[in-house]
Amino acid sequence: MKKQIGSFAILLAFTASLAFADEGMWLYNAFPKDRVKAKYGYEPTQAWLDHVRQSSVRFNNGGSGSFVSADGLAFTNHHVGANCIQKVSTGGQDHIKTGFYAKTETDEAKCPDLELNVLMGIEDVTAKVNTAVKTEMSVAEQGQAQRAIMSGIEKECTTASGQRCDVVSLYSGSVFHLYKYKKYTDVRLVFAPEFDAAFFGGDPDNFTYPRYDLDITFFRIYENDKPVHLEHFLKWSRTGVKDGDLIFVSGHPGNTGRLRTVAQLEFLRDVDYPSRLETYQHRIALLKDFSSQGEENARIAKEEIFGYENSFKAITGFEGGLRDQSLLDKKKADEDTLRKEFKAKNPQAADPWEEIAGAMKTYRATYNNLSYLERMRGYNSDLADTARILVRAAAEKAKPNEQRMREFRDSGLSSLEQQLFSTAPVYKNLETLVLADSLSQMQQALGNDDANVKLSLNGKSPADAARDYIANTKLDDVAVRKQLYEGGAAAIAASSDPLIVLMRSIDPDARAARKQYEDQVDSIERRNGAAIARARFAVSGFTQPPDATFTLRLSYGAIRGFKENGKELSYFTTMGGAFQHAAEHDNKPPYQLPASWVASKAKLKLATALNYVSTADIIGGNSGSPTVNKAGEVVGIIFDGNIQSLPWNFVYEDKIGRAVHVDSRGIIEALRNIYGANALADELTGAKTGAATKGKKDSKGKKEAAMAH
Repeated sequence: MKKQIGSFAILLAFTASLAFADEGMWLYNAFPKDRVKAKYGYEPTQAWLDHVRQSSVRFNNGGSGSFVSADGLAFTNHHVGANCIQKVSTGGQDHIKTGFYAKTETDEAKCPDLELNVLMGIEDVTAKVNTAVKTEMSVAEQGQAQRAIMSGIEKECTTASGQRCDVVSLYSGSVFHLYKYKKYTDVRLVFAPEFDAAFFGGDPDNFTYPRYDLDITFFRIYENDKPVHLEHFLKWSRTGVKDGDLIFVSGHPGNTGRLRTVAQLEFLRDVDYPSRLETYQHRIALLKDFSSQGEENARIAKEEIFGYENSFKAITGFEGGLRDQSLLDKKKADEDTLRKEFKAKNPQAADPWEEIAGAMKTYRATYNNLSYLERMRGYNSDLADTARILVRAAAEKAKPNEQRMREFRDSGLSSLEQQLFSTAPVYKNLETLVLADSLSQMQQALGNDDANVKLSLNGKSPADAARDYIANTKLDDVAVRKQLYEGGAAAIAASSDPLIVLMRSIDPDARAARKQYEDQVDSIERRNGAAIARARFAVSGFTQPPDATFTLRLSYGAIRGFKENGKELSYFTTMGGAFQHAAEHDNKPPYQLPASWVASKAKLKLATALNYVSTADIIGGNSGSPTVNKAGEVVGIIFDGNIQSLPWNFVYEDKIGRAVHVDSRGIIEALRNIYGANALADELTGAKTGAATKGKKDSKGKKEAAMAH
């Protein structure tokens, strides 16, 4: 094994001022302050960076957010908060449709399984992880050794600190950081607008601009049944933004592929993306048909449909980028140049690009088996997923921490248990439908003669098999789940629950598929990706941040409109523009503004900015990221990008690609003059604290504004 980089700190010396426009989802401990100063004349201080970092939060369901008051108030997008909004919609209420506003703290609704994480510290553990790797080990053994020592480091950190601790692999395993998080699990819903306001324009307008969406939700975090008092939170801007302003985006981008090899990109283009698009398209049609059968069906499937439609459009954009031959040609030219440099300096070394290309061939050959068995595409059901967790937890918890599957390591068990014992409602009619469909899809993909297909169907049709599994399982009962989890291997072995029996039966082959992937694909990508990263550092220094990993990053950019199809588009839209946009579409869904907006139109300052665009570098996972100005104040929140930003997954450009934000001024205008949420607006703007409203009604917010509570 070639010599590894000894310390991440050494890399910082290579920070260069090369012209990358506003590209970069930067690590907080490697933010290019000099580059920002050179372009924008402003240099963030370390105190500024620390404050924004500790004011930023990660939502465990896949989004970002921030603290915005001293009394534990946090906000994110409506589509990030929708999972909780739906789960607290009980007693025949539909808060996704009608919205929600808790006028007092006692009315705030507790989310059953939401976890928020705040990044408190970062430690370079590259040297520690590398001590596990020996030159005589095979690639598979190296990968296993790295995973084991990562779990050990995390356990030691969690035991010593009481925090959530995650070892994060950066630059394909060239660098490892230990991220230490403060974890909050008592999260309560405070405010959400109606779906028609949050997602105005629906799927047709998704990933487009101009936009007119109030895509926001507010939560409050508690400890010991009391709102948390925070030292670090972002103050609300009273002035907003103007054209050309420098802004920063602090969030948790999910993943990018800018440093991947051409072979890895071709695998995504030719195998993974087409397969996922076919699955998403099929499930959207299935769920829409289900929704058409009644109002309650429509309610429980709405979030699922949104998720699949959003993913379908995003993956379509990613795939489109990779089908742009000029993009791949640029990638290939850059790769060829780096390969020549590598071969010249390492004439006897194996070619890491060839090694990864070989791994991609293995991945192609095993993709279906891995996807349908291990990744549960063939068992698309929350209850089936619960059964899988219970079966594996019984086996994994009996092992030493370092030998377990990563999701069952000691440092992550409390988060897993919160999900497992969630009191969120389970809808067996929807569970039956989606399980039947996924079993049918697996049957078609793997074939009737596949052993696991036969085992799963047991001579029945997919529809009949799913009906039996869901009708007879007791896993929708939290008490049953706890009994099986606490009973361990003996309880799982003795269980006759049909989903437990099913997951027990397919587990050996699912584990085998996972092991093959980890040993023959992931480990090879990690080792050779690290070698490529070192080659890149040797040529150009540390001029690019690592690919996104759903860990906290800081981007920057400017407020700037753009030209599309010869038309100049302003950097902002207005609340009045939302009414005009609705009228242009005859006020018909998905361009129908809620009744609360229509009733309040005369009171609104229609020129108030509602959405705007910037050149800030974002990708999926940044949803809910706060947008802050140089003073560290909230001036908006990320909720989307235009369609031209989707290829940023692989290559950033700011000629036409843009991030899309909700404007802080539009938020306050809506809270006060549409929803009567003056106490909330006052808490945000500092007019009074959240504690001052405890147990008191919002004195100015008497009108319900068509919002259910």
